[in-house]
Amino acid sequence: MRSKIKKNKLITELNPNLVIVRDNKAKWYLPETRRDGYRNLHKINRYGLLFRSDLVLKLTKNFNKDIAKKTSVKKMTNHKYFCSLLVGKNQEILYEKYASDFSKSQPQTIMSITKMFINLFIGELLEKKMIDLNNNISHYLPNIGTGYASAKIQDVLNMNIDNSYSEDYTDPYTSSYLHEFVIGWRLPKNLKDIETQDRYLNKIEAKKDKDLFNNSEFSHYKSANTDVLGLLVEKISGKPLRDWLLSAVEAAGFEDALYMGTDRNYTPWIAGGGCLISRDFLRYGLLFSRKGHGVENRKVGSASFIDETLKNKGTKYMELKKDKFLYYSNSTMKSGDWIGHSGLGGQFLAVNLKTGIVASYFSVIDTPSGTDEKYKADMINMLDEIVCENY
Repeated sequence: MRSKIKKNKLITELNPNLVIVRDNKAKWYLPETRRDGYRNLHKINRYGLLFRSDLVLKLTKNFNKDIAKKTSVKKMTNHKYFCSLLVGKNQEILYEKYASDFSKSQPQTIMSITKMFINLFIGELLEKKMIDLNNNISHYLPNIGTGYASAKIQDVLNMNIDNSYSEDYTDPYTSSYLHEFVIGWRLPKNLKDIETQDRYLNKIEAKKDKDLFNNSEFSHYKSANTDVLGLLVEKISGKPLRDWLLSAVEAAGFEDALYMGTDRNYTPWIAGGGCLISRDFLRYGLLFSRKGHGVENRKVGSASFIDETLKNKGTKYMELKKDKFLYYSNSTMKSGDWIGHSGLGGQFLAVNLKTGIVASYFSVIDTPSGTDEKYKADMINMLDEIVCENY
């Protein structure tokens, strides 16, 4: 006689790293676990892709002692938030230092520095005369919601629109936190609620009874802007965003991988999903220093658009020193002769387009919000000091 197998209900629990613990934050992003969370985000993501290059850009050490002697460098590399600082030019590493609990092979999230890929992709579309930055978003994305429909592409690139999407990290219910379940950084309240990037972005609305005009000279920073531009790149080119990213990775010559968070349909989260090891973080900047010229004469982006990014007025992002501002321009930040970008929680990349000097900095801020404005200003001013010299 065949014995009857009793079917017991399997016991489960919510994924501990992705469940909301307190202050509307997932466990990996809590102050006490954030340092480990940033280093393991490439594995914590619910969804993701991995891109590796066939050819690796070789880097050789040629350390410059003057960088290590800088007071600002000593201060920032001894800070409790510090993880790594690398400085390079061409194919030489001029400075390299890691925290005692960090290593050369350790990936870390680059957060919003992922946004700089869009500068390359939009530049390439411009060079091919496939896009007009004076057109409204809805010209190419007819299903986009009122939060973007009437916005000019150039204004979206410059963080120069004002809609209902918010990104105030001191507010635990800001839109950017609520956006996280779409790309698998947290669990939704109802596990059956699955949202894709395009559907989520199409629901963003204009503020009630207001247009999208920015009445301020300062940036209205919104990560959703870059995600919309990612949809735009796919729609205009007919090429998936993941293929664009692979082309960039193969041009940069990463030795490890670009770990990219995605939505459930594997659309890359171009606004903040990237993770890199420190030397590949430097290689990412070196690709911009060469204005898109890659290994084996591979090309991504547009040299003229990268140059225009430096000339473009953009919007004021933050004041660095008295009467010296960091501006937002063409999906990058810029000041003087350099472009770059900030990443939430203490990351920054700076690329001097005149001298070719690149500085990449990893750290993890452990405040409740992941922000520390004084520390951020000190970090950027240090990198400004480094890249504004010619070694």
